[in-house]
Amino acid sequence: MVRKALNLQTDILIIGAGIMGMALANILLTRRPSRSVVLIDKEGDVARHGSGRNSGVLHAGCYYTADSLKARFTSEGNRAMRLFCQEHHLPVNECGKVVVATREEELEPLFELERRGRRNGVEVALIDEKELAEIEPNARTVQQALYSPTTASVDPVQVCRCLRDLLRKQGAIFHFGQAYRCRKGDNAIETSGGLVIEFGQMINAAGLYADRIAGDFQQGRRYRILPFKGIYLKHAGDKMPVRTNVYPVPDLRNPFLGVHFTLTADGRVKIGPTAIPALWRENYQGLEGFNLDEFLEIVGQEARLFWDNAFDFRALALAEMRKMRRSHLIASAARLVRRLDPEQFRHWTTPGIRAQLLDVEKMRLVQDFVVEADHESVHVLNAVSPAFTCAFPFAAWMVEKYVLRTEE
Repeated sequence: MVRKALNLQTDILIIGAGIMGMALANILLTRRPSRSVVLIDKEGDVARHGSGRNSGVLHAGCYYTADSLKARFTSEGNRAMRLFCQEHHLPVNECGKVVVATREEELEPLFELERRGRRNGVEVALIDEKELAEIEPNARTVQQALYSPTTASVDPVQVCRCLRDLLRKQGAIFHFGQAYRCRKGDNAIETSGGLVIEFGQMINAAGLYADRIAGDFQQGRRYRILPFKGIYLKHAGDKMPVRTNVYPVPDLRNPFLGVHFTLTADGRVKIGPTAIPALWRENYQGLEGFNLDEFLEIVGQEARLFWDNAFDFRALALAEMRKMRRSHLIASAARLVRRLDPEQFRHWTTPGIRAQLLDVEKMRLVQDFVVEADHESVHVLNAVSPAFTCAFPFAAWMVEKYVLRTEE
């Protein structure tokens, strides 16, 4: 039986109902309430992937170089997301964060974080061991630590569901269970459910699949998504081991922050995450989401990176794979604190996949956000952490730069 395509028309089509897609829709409907906005997503509801599986930490902005988009939007995004949660009565854990050094060689990178924070207008302070003990008695450091009082935690799923409900009240139309299938001419796409959607402009915020969609629009040719799996161990005891987020000094050559203690919006504690190279885009557990073409493509990329040891990928991959052992992940976290009971960390959280962008020309992981566009389409290619924190100002910038400007 031949399935007859159903036609829809809209001013703006957004592919992906995660935090970025919905933040973009919110800005568009606020600035131009008369415009029609349609969002499609292959899942049955919002935030089923990265937006609903992230740590929920609202970062302060001390990790990023001053010339980056991440530095530009993190501090403002932190304030905007906290205000959004307060206005809509969503929980915010104002827990702060400390970054601690485990050896003297980490002091200079720690000082660099403080310099970056100050350049980016972030409230950060270097503290000594005595001051650290007052903020977080269980944390330990070598000589100094970095204190970030504005780091907080929210519930990302609650945030996304609240934003979904607000968008519906503003007139946005959601079509769930409708995956992007292919491009149909200059200004139309077809979905897996047989919808042909004609648009004035399309915004690709498809996360793990953003590179594939961009390719159909002749964008993002030098990039591919290289997925990394993140898992935490959650604390099961009554007495929490820490009362603030405790992070290590990261390796600033790559975009991962290392194993740390995270406080959730409801005050629970988890340790992690891993950053294990995934074998396909939705390689959450077992054979879930298995796709042979993706498997061959991604494993091929990872094999090349491993063989060439680009950006020290071999050491990174082997180190992350060791964290799959519960004992090793706990040992990594234990370096940051004075006391830790391993028996209180026995259960893994739901895995998440980081849609990390790889520059296939330079064979390196892309550190900053990446957006490419033409007259008909905008493609959010690298919206990894801290994209959840940055969502509102990042979306406003994209709308000004790539959407409203085309109307002038």
